[in-house]
Amino acid sequence: MSARPYRDVPRRACRQIHVGPVPVGGDAPVSVQSMTNTITADVEATVAQIKRLEEAGADIVRVSCPDEDATAGLAQIVPRVGVPIVADIHFHYKRAIEAAKAGAACLRINPGNIGSAERVREVVRAAKDHGCSMRIGVNAGSLERHLLEKFGEPCPEAMVQSALEHAKILEDNDFREFKISVKASDVYLAIAAYEALADACDYPLHLGITEAGGTRVGTVKSSIGIGWLLKKGIGDTIRVSLSADPVEEIKVGFDILKSLDLRHRGVRIVSCPSCARQGFDVIKTVEILEERLAHIATPISLSIIGCVVNGPGEARETDIGLTGGGTLANEGAANKVYIAGVPDHNINNPDMIDHIVDLVEKKAAAIEAEKAAAKSAAE
Repeated sequence: MSARPYRDVPRRACRQIHVGPVPVGGDAPVSVQSMTNTITADVEATVAQIKRLEEAGADIVRVSCPDEDATAGLAQIVPRVGVPIVADIHFHYKRAIEAAKAGAACLRINPGNIGSAERVREVVRAAKDHGCSMRIGVNAGSLERHLLEKFGEPCPEAMVQSALEHAKILEDNDFREFKISVKASDVYLAIAAYEALADACDYPLHLGITEAGGTRVGTVKSSIGIGWLLKKGIGDTIRVSLSADPVEEIKVGFDILKSLDLRHRGVRIVSCPSCARQGFDVIKTVEILEERLAHIATPISLSIIGCVVNGPGEARETDIGLTGGGTLANEGAANKVYIAGVPDHNINNPDMIDHIVDLVEKKAAAIEAEKAAAKSAAE
């Protein structure tokens, strides 16, 4: 039992698989992934987008492979990127075999949709030969006809049955290196399906609210659905589905994990909504700091609070803190800078943003140097 049991998140026990070098499930950290929206056959455009996702922190990236040109492009893409690639396959078993040969680390496929038992065996054989894992991807919008006839509509029971039917096909072929997703655009449906599936099997689960919408609405829906499940210990890898730049999906995914204290990457800014008490323009300051500190991957906490009502308390809980002094009408009043929760020095408004950026960059450099030294000593 921890000192703050209300913050404990006991993870669901499940088996562990690998997507390339990335472990998924077991005691591995929850991984974050996205999907390209370029034409996969356009190798240069797809590589460029994957590299942007890598820079944003993506652990895994999925690309669509609907035709032979796409799988041919995949063979050129994989050697040029640093993250494992999931090949998105829907109906054609040959695309799955081609993707495995092209270097895909994982195949997103529903084995029941690709035809005969012999075709499934061929895909499984290719996956085993080339070290591919798989993801069974059930979607409420594309459930099998026999399940819709049985249940009348997409429902948690239908989605779980679909997932388990596909899983049995792989199990019957002695293949268990797979994870499962049961996505829906309806938050309640997705949550209920994942909760039921978590009880029904021990495979790793890939979380997502599918077709969640644009940046704002999609972020809200995904945060509710994914956040609810993660707080219950359900989920081993996540994808936030947004009608937006895929890089935004990675940012939101990490923000969800940071908010639940499950994983940390980059600067976590704690800031107030601002009011008449603020000693500096909080909204503008945070906007600038988010942009100027986006390059930092080291986990660091930073509080930016406009006045002394909550500022000192929040600063006590962060690596670096800034609390406003005086009001906007009194620009000469000094703001207080906290280091490791302790008041350290004052800074005036004109200098504070550059100063905070400098402090955070130095803190990040010190943390990375300490980690490197510890690694060197261990080796």
